[in-house]
Amino acid sequence: MDEKMVKERDEESGRYTKSISDDEILAFVGERGGVGTAEVADAFDYKQPSAYRRLKRLEEEGRVASRKVGNAKLWRLAESE
Repeated sequence: MDEKMVKERDEESGRYTKSISDDEILAFVGERGGVGTAEVADAFDYKQPSAYRRLKRLEEEGRVASRKVGNAKLWRLAESE
């Protein structure tokens, strides 16, 4: 598995934040059986839009899946992970 490191740019300061690998995010999601975007943002010190973009990209790659729960999305590992 290719462990991507993604540098995120802080929306307010314009500075890059520390790199978090996809595998770290996937492990976090998997350990909890499913998480909300805010949980990922809090755990990795992201702003919610940044966490959402990361999770959405992982979903597009088929690594996580989401479902709508009320006004939020619940993210879980995709069946193939």
